[in-house]
Amino acid sequence: MTAIRAGEAVVSPAVRPARAPWLRLWPFVPAALVLVGLFLLPLAIMVVYSFWATRDLNVVAEWTLANYVRFFSNDTYVRTFAKTIGMAVLVTATAIAIALPFAYFLVRYVSRRWQRIVLLAVIVPFWTSYLLRVYAWQAILGERGAINQLLMSLGLIHEPSRLFVYNNVAVFIVLVYVYFPFAALAIYASLEKFDFNLFRAAQDLGARPDQAIRHVMIPAIRPGLVTAAIFVFVPILGEYLTPALVGGTEGVLISNLIINFFRGVQYPAGSAIAFIIAAFVVLLLVVFRRYLRVEDVVTRA
Repeated sequence: MTAIRAGEAVVSPAVRPARAPWLRLWPFVPAALVLVGLFLLPLAIMVVYSFWATRDLNVVAEWTLANYVRFFSNDTYVRTFAKTIGMAVLVTATAIAIALPFAYFLVRYVSRRWQRIVLLAVIVPFWTSYLLRVYAWQAILGERGAINQLLMSLGLIHEPSRLFVYNNVAVFIVLVYVYFPFAALAIYASLEKFDFNLFRAAQDLGARPDQAIRHVMIPAIRPGLVTAAIFVFVPILGEYLTPALVGGTEGVLISNLIINFFRGVQYPAGSAIAFIIAAFVVLLLVVFRRYLRVEDVVTRA
């Protein structure tokens, strides 16, 4: 296109027609379909079912709050939910307590080449089935497992002990093993970007090593710590397989109750408990949002 200005020709770029706003959103359509079809729609169905009733093993579309009242008025359900939260807190704290010195040593004292090898060793268990890993721990913790055989060979016990299997201790041990890599990778990603010159500068100014860690390093890697807490804590609230295989009747968590409700065709009661857990997770993420930006989670994921 040619424009005339003060007797001379000026070539101006061709004017492109403006694209419709909705055309700019088409790349997000596949992700939106997946989000709606696999998350929002099942969640909406679960919420609706949670307000319905069950009669003679049939779901009746009668709106009621009885399922929620039943949950909060039953001491067993409330204790199991509180126990699940307590187990998640304990496992999360333990995983972070182990992962923090592990990642610190890896970043500060191990060469780049060996860092990759060690991280690969941490990730390798994910290449096997979750079910196989939990069954392997059954063989380790069981009455005829490796721990009992070792203790008996040392003469510390004279018969197989069930201290490490079919109880809360077994659930705790296996969950720490399963979720430790999540905490280690998230904290490693933060420590890798941390400038240790700040750490040394704090010590030069008179800070003890523990003070430098507490007041300089920990605040700097807080996004990694919060990300690790989310990656460990939230999935444990929905853990079913580990408590079922190594926990027995003593190690039951809230997800095991939900499965029992659905197996008993009590879909409204199971949906109500599932929605309570989902609401609790959303509330937790809202609280964590104050300390963590979304891009931090995406980067570390």
